[in-house]
Amino acid sequence: MRLSTTLPLLPLAAALPTAHPDANANAKPLPLIIWHGLGDRYDADGLADVAALANELHPGTLVYPIRVASDGSADSRATFFGNLTTQINDVCTTLSSNTSFSANNTRIDALGFSQGGQFLRGLVERCPGIEVRSLVTFGSQHNGIAKFQNCGTWDLVCKGAMAAIKGNAFGDWVQGNIIPAQYYKEVNATTGNPTSEYLEKSNFIADINNERVNKTKEYKHRLARLDNFAMYVFEDDKTVIPKESGWFSEVNTTSLEVTALRDREIYQQDWIGLKGLDQKGALVFRNASGGHMDLSEKVLTEAFLDFFGPERKSLVEEVKEEMEEVIEKVREGAQMGFEEL
Repeated sequence: MRLSTTLPLLPLAAALPTAHPDANANAKPLPLIIWHGLGDRYDADGLADVAALANELHPGTLVYPIRVASDGSADSRATFFGNLTTQINDVCTTLSSNTSFSANNTRIDALGFSQGGQFLRGLVERCPGIEVRSLVTFGSQHNGIAKFQNCGTWDLVCKGAMAAIKGNAFGDWVQGNIIPAQYYKEVNATTGNPTSEYLEKSNFIADINNERVNKTKEYKHRLARLDNFAMYVFEDDKTVIPKESGWFSEVNTTSLEVTALRDREIYQQDWIGLKGLDQKGALVFRNASGGHMDLSEKVLTEAFLDFFGPERKSLVEEVKEEMEEVIEKVREGAQMGFEEL
């Protein structure tokens, strides 16, 4: 994702700012973390533009663009080369140890662009030190990818990563060092079921989707605590194959038959909490026009207003308050009646 902007981001020395106390804490927007996509960098102009929009719509929003390297160029390279387990653990440690983002002090919101979306979901599932209210993803690959993207003519980093795979996506070295391979999913063309090699070797996507026989209960528990999980898919996305992965759909690449999330075992058996989220109205499926990461300010504004900002009362809390008001009025009416007697 590359968006144009002229606003600088926080310098490294202030990479994790501390929120200032606010007398009206309930009206203060929740902090927002952003994880960028493949080939992008935390200090890119486009992310500064997104941060500026967040503060325009919800003044005072503390925005932290996630980075796995202090240098922007190294951070961009780390979107191709690295171990996702290590990267997510490092991000978890960074956020959990900072009072502005730690679950001991606040809930936070999370915004993921392209592969950053499934990385944030992995963070939600694996990191006990943060508490995320709303997770919003754009053009992500929650069910993995069936094909690796094409590299630009002069994108040597991308070409290097793709060359390293060399038809051996599930080799130990590749799964521990090439980022896109760690969310690559291989299925049997006849049955549509994941291959045994994928289930055994996948370093990331098979794990966070709880596809193996032994499920990690904490993944389901943590994801199910979200107030909102909104997934945007770009209507004309030709980069993500299949684009429906952004909604956890399974696509037969031969017949092109699409199996929607609610018809899949991951939902019906609630492997990671998606069914529970859906039942409480927290699972949101949305389209965005255009190709991959063709983001418009209108779409971002809609998402920011719907899912980010200050804490909001839950439906249960609102009903409880209304009931208490009714009971209080009944008591007042009864008291007036006694006084008249």
